[in-house]
Amino acid sequence: MCAAESGGEKSIQNLHSCAILPLGVTFLKKILVVEDEEDIQELLCTYLCDAGYEVTAACDGVQAIEQFYRGAFDLVLLDIMLPKIDGFGVCEVIRRESKVPIVMLTALDGEAQQLRGFDLEIDDYVTKPFSMPVLLRKVAAILRRAGGGGQPEDVLRYRELTMQPSAMEACLAGRPLTLTAREFELLYTFAAHPGRIYTRQALLAKLWGYDFFGDERIVDSHIENLRRKLKADYIETVSV
Repeated sequence: MCAAESGGEKSIQNLHSCAILPLGVTFLKKILVVEDEEDIQELLCTYLCDAGYEVTAACDGVQAIEQFYRGAFDLVLLDIMLPKIDGFGVCEVIRRESKVPIVMLTALDGEAQQLRGFDLEIDDYVTKPFSMPVLLRKVAAILRRAGGGGQPEDVLRYRELTMQPSAMEACLAGRPLTLTAREFELLYTFAAHPGRIYTRQALLAKLWGYDFFGDERIVDSHIENLRRKLKADYIETVSV
């Protein structure tokens, strides 16, 4: 894994790629993301892809229906306030054809909107802003309840490192690593995409949520903790 340097000063602002290769992992679950806000759509797609799902995106209700008919999806993440056809209208069309799990994403937190969604037989209702890690756990739980399992194969291996996301367990050379939940998610993020360089802002948005307003240097602290616990050259800093 790599961290970037800017002007000779170590900086996670230009940071972190990963050289961990995820061996033996096959992710097959297909998710349709319907979101008209570009930044949120990008975060959702990136986060879900990193978790191993195959993701298709749509930015309005018409496109969502077209995409739904083109593919066999295992779950739909559906915003309510969409151009052309709103999320409720999209949900009505989908429900005439399928019982695919649907999670509604919206800034509307009123009881009437939530009840309308559940009347359309949605599986969950998530209000914005939301935590990306929590949303991912909801997705995995809904897929398990639907009988498909959150992820078909659940082990990442590289060199002497083994990670099992469902159990939040990691081992190095057969020795269990004591990691916080955030450290585990950070290491798994690196492992899922070998060669990718992550900025500090990208890691904050991905793991802490796009609405995080704390000190950006919290990422640096977690990286240093990981380096100390791994006691091996799994994370390095690069210049970009």
